[in-house]
Amino acid sequence: MAVRPEGTPCWADAMFTDLDGAKAFYGDVLGWTFGETSSQYGNYTQAYADGKVAAAVVPPMPGQEGQSQWCLYFSSPDIAETVSKIRANGGDVLMEPMRVGDFGTMCLAREPSGAVFGVWQPGTHEGFGATATPGAYCWAEVFTREPEKADAFFSAVFPYRMKDIEDDAVDFRLFDTGGDPVLGRMRMTGEFPPEVPSYINVYYTVDDCDAAVARAVERGAVLRFGPMTSPFGRFAALTDPQGANFSVIDVTAAEGEMPETSEVRPGSGAGPEA
Repeated sequence: MAVRPEGTPCWADAMFTDLDGAKAFYGDVLGWTFGETSSQYGNYTQAYADGKVAAAVVPPMPGQEGQSQWCLYFSSPDIAETVSKIRANGGDVLMEPMRVGDFGTMCLAREPSGAVFGVWQPGTHEGFGATATPGAYCWAEVFTREPEKADAFFSAVFPYRMKDIEDDAVDFRLFDTGGDPVLGRMRMTGEFPPEVPSYINVYYTVDDCDAAVARAVERGAVLRFGPMTSPFGRFAALTDPQGANFSVIDVTAAEGEMPETSEVRPGSGAGPEA
């Protein structure tokens, strides 16, 4: 597998206090199986979808207990340079670059509007073994109350081109790399409780959205939105039993016409070109 272009989402993991509970939940909802726990790397455990590496779960280190959340990692060919751009554009580096054996090098950061994310410079571990197949990562969106800050930050740190969805009902932006959309950005509205901070919502592919939602709710998840059918597929937003937000999407169940988009001027966090 070729190394993904800079700024492309390449990996996701989450800390769970109840690791066995998380494995049982996602195994049922997404069909994941799990590899052996690596005690050398803090009991990091990789999840597999149809035999291909899909994500990872890990127990929190002492002192890091709290609400679980999924962390999305963006690919970087030079993590030191990316960290420099993060700092130069108002981001916070939460964990300095750390080499993980020969697998690669990681760091954790927070963009100016508050969403936490990771950066991954691949070594032998290039990231997702598959995307947009059942159980695998599909898509991600930055949910933020301060889109101007998030837009300016991400487009400065990564080589993105930006496009706005032409829909008066939502404030939604796409980030492209190499001509392909790799990330969305949604303005959080009043529907989100004020205590919910900015975050990156990760979508996992399922072969039946409604069935996946039913399995998730039966296992203690909270349905936040949907299921709803869109031009991108039928999707729903959930919170798992340990508090981690995620979405599921059946990309084969798409209906309707794709929305029109307008390209945003490079270096501009403002509106589209005239």
